[in-house]
Amino acid sequence: MAALAEILAARGALLSGSDVPDVFYTDAILKALGVPVGAGFQASRIDGNLALVVHSAAYSRDSNPELVEARRRGIPILSYPEALGQLSASFDSSGIAGVHGKTTTTAMAGSIIAALGLPATILAGSAVAGFGGRSTLHAGEKYFVAETCEYRRNFLFFHPRRIVLTSIESDHQDYYPRFEDIFAAFVEYLRLLPESGELIYCADDPGAVRAAEAVGRERPDLKLTAYGRRAEGPYRLLSYDIDDGEAVFRLGGFDRGFTLRVPGEHLALDAAAALALAFSILRSERGRSPDAGEVAAATGALSAFAGSKRRSELLGEAGGVLFMDDYGHHPTAIRETLRGVKAFWPRRRLVVDFMSHTYSRTAALFDDFVRCLDGADLLVVHKIYSSAREQRGEGPDGRALYEALLGRRSASAGSGTCLYFDEPLDALVDVAALLRPGDLFLTMGAGDNWKLGVALYERLKAFERKT
Repeated sequence: MAALAEILAARGALLSGSDVPDVFYTDAILKALGVPVGAGFQASRIDGNLALVVHSAAYSRDSNPELVEARRRGIPILSYPEALGQLSASFDSSGIAGVHGKTTTTAMAGSIIAALGLPATILAGSAVAGFGGRSTLHAGEKYFVAETCEYRRNFLFFHPRRIVLTSIESDHQDYYPRFEDIFAAFVEYLRLLPESGELIYCADDPGAVRAAEAVGRERPDLKLTAYGRRAEGPYRLLSYDIDDGEAVFRLGGFDRGFTLRVPGEHLALDAAAALALAFSILRSERGRSPDAGEVAAATGALSAFAGSKRRSELLGEAGGVLFMDDYGHHPTAIRETLRGVKAFWPRRRLVVDFMSHTYSRTAALFDDFVRCLDGADLLVVHKIYSSAREQRGEGPDGRALYEALLGRRSASAGSGTCLYFDEPLDALVDVAALLRPGDLFLTMGAGDNWKLGVALYERLKAFERKT
């Protein structure tokens, strides 16, 4: 929503809004844009001066007081996916889709596109360091690259000329109870590609491969571009090596290595997807493949890529402890992130603070959550962070997850300690006492446990200043 506000403000719209009282990094972005945001939702904010109301898909038009009032007054209403879809229809648009990697792939693609000087607008699902700390990048009005979400089939409002498909796995179990349900939604999205459209997909992800094969059989007019270790062609991942806090990977179609300063081979896959998309747009714009100078510019953009908000985001180092925050909330993403972090900083003890997101996901993937956190040397767990879209029902809570994790870790030699605190900040004093120089403290999840990482970092920074 904040990213959409950035684009609309840049196009001259007069904006105001409402949000829950919690403070997010998006509040600073909206304040810089001059967009007033009220805390909480009140029908009195909806008046006859409004031309349009846009709302997050997390809120219902039947229960949110502002949406109810807008309907009563006959003011046009669009959900965020509907608004994004209408916006995409005015561009040559590319959608980034998948259960994992959407935000990072979008951010990388935007960074490369900007380095290539292509006339595009980029919308990512989080603030990006290379976008000046914003979620959007405005470099022109011809092309549009946006992160598109599978939840409730929201991406079906989008008008894609190209789609990047990173992965398909079981997720959003409150809406897609079976894998086949979410798979069918992705296939439906791919079918929106126009004649001679392009699908860029990860050859290492079984769900993405299956979807590409299914749509390819139906639509021989589509261009299918694969990337990854199992891919054939220019975006085949040939190697991935780590040396002194840098990763270097090579692709089949290029005579140079590409450098990343963010951890994990899965991010090399995201980078390969971003390169494939950016060079596809370049061919559309300039009628040719990238020359040596353009490949060098793309290489420089990836080397300078510093991540996005809450995606392997480095907060800093204090008291010899490196602090990082990551939004990973699906077992696959958690496992790959921990593996990448451990490989990047093998001599650091990895202290992970995890907060599971949504009761339905936790229940459906409970055993996977218990296994995916094995990479943590010390583990802190909290209550489940719920969502505006679900009610607490039957199934495990945060303490049940903790007990299962404790049992698994107690049964494994050298598995380390596991602690539980209902609220993240309740852990501040105990975890501060456990941290030692050389640790890496990582908050993981789509909840609000990032606050603990910030509080610990600031606490150690303050102690450094005193000494």
